[in-house]
Amino acid sequence: MTDQAECAIGFRPDQLQGFRIGVTSDRRSGDLIDAFVRRGAQVLHAPTIRMANASSDEPVIADTRAIIEARPDVLLATTAYGVRRWFEVADAAGLGDDLLDALHETAILVRGPKARGGIRAAGLDDVGMSAEETTESLIDEVLANHPRGLTVAVQLHGYLPPEALDRLRDAHDTVLTVEPYRWIDPDFTDERVDRLIEAACTGGLDCITFTSAPAVHALLGAAEARGRHDDLIDAMRGPVVAAAVGPVTAAPLLTAGIDALQPDRFRMGAMIRQVCEHLETERIVRLQTQLGPLALRGSAVDLGGRRVELAPLGLAILRTLVQARGTVVSRDRLAASMPGTTDEHALEVALSRLRQTLGVPGLIATVVKRGYRIDV
Repeated sequence: MTDQAECAIGFRPDQLQGFRIGVTSDRRSGDLIDAFVRRGAQVLHAPTIRMANASSDEPVIADTRAIIEARPDVLLATTAYGVRRWFEVADAAGLGDDLLDALHETAILVRGPKARGGIRAAGLDDVGMSAEETTESLIDEVLANHPRGLTVAVQLHGYLPPEALDRLRDAHDTVLTVEPYRWIDPDFTDERVDRLIEAACTGGLDCITFTSAPAVHALLGAAEARGRHDDLIDAMRGPVVAAAVGPVTAAPLLTAGIDALQPDRFRMGAMIRQVCEHLETERIVRLQTQLGPLALRGSAVDLGGRRVELAPLGLAILRTLVQARGTVVSRDRLAASMPGTTDEHALEVALSRLRQTLGVPGLIATVVKRGYRIDV
C-alpha cells in the first residue's frame, strides 16, 4: 500500500482540529504538512536538518571510479534517493554504463523497499533486504551470510555511526563507500527552530514528528545551545507526543528517555495515521461538568455544542483546572501554569478573558480564599 493510500484511511477534515503539530523534516515535508492540515491541525514547520547534495560531485565521481575498478562482491544500498542521486552523478560523468557493468554480478542487499525500488529503477536487482530495515541489520546480514575477505561497497545515507563501518572492515578486505548526499544543519538565521522549541516547552505543541535520526539529534542539540534541553526533554516525556517514522529515527529519542510513537510499518503514511489515532484516543481530555460535557483537544475546547479555540494563557489555565477534575486549584498553582509569566494580575486578566471566551457562566467557580475549580 502506498503512503498516499495509507493517509486516506479514516480521513476526516476535523480529525485533528485543535491539535498543534511540529514537523522537523525537510525532504517531503510538504506531504507531511498537507496531511495534517487537511485533517484540521495547526502545523509549525521547523526543519532541524536538511538533506543536501554534495557541494561538489568530484568526491562522488572519485568514489564511483574506485567502486567500478574494484567490482565489489557485495553492495549495501541504503536509500532510494541516494541510489538515484548516485546513478545520476555517474551518468553525468559518463560512468553510468561502467557502474552498471561493475555491479552486474554484485550481491546487492537493500535496506528497505524504497532502496529496492531505487536499485530496480537503475536496471539492477537485489538478493535480499535487511530484517529490520536498518543499516545496522543490513550489516548483520552481510556478516552472518557472506564469507569473510570480500570487497564490500556501501552507499551511505547521510548518517551512519563510524563503528558500523568498522564492523565491516574487521571482517572484509576492502570496504568502499560513496556518499551521494549529506545532512547539513539549518541556517542559523532561520528562527523556526527557536519557535518550535519555545512552543514545545511552553504548551504550544501537542506533537512533534521526526523522519530521520539526524533531525532528532539536531533538535536536541539546538535546544541545548539555547539552554532549553532539559525543558524540551521534559515536554516530550509529558504533554508533547514524539512521533518517529521507524526504529532508527526513534533510537535517539529512546536514549533520551522519551517514549516515541512508532508505526509497525516504517512509512510516513503509517506514522501519520498513528499520530491521528493517538491524539484522538489518548490526548482528548473529557470531563462531565454541571453545565454539560467538556472535551479539551489541543488548543480547542468542545463545550455547549461549540468548539472554541483558546489563547495560550487561557489554555494553560483551563488545562490545569480540567486536570484537577473539580478539585480546587490555588491561585499560585494556576499562575505557575501560565507560559511566560507567574504574575497574579496576569492570571486575573487571563482568567477573565477565558470565562468570556467560553461563554458558560459558572463553569469556572471561584472558591473564596482558596482558588478556582471546574463545577463538576
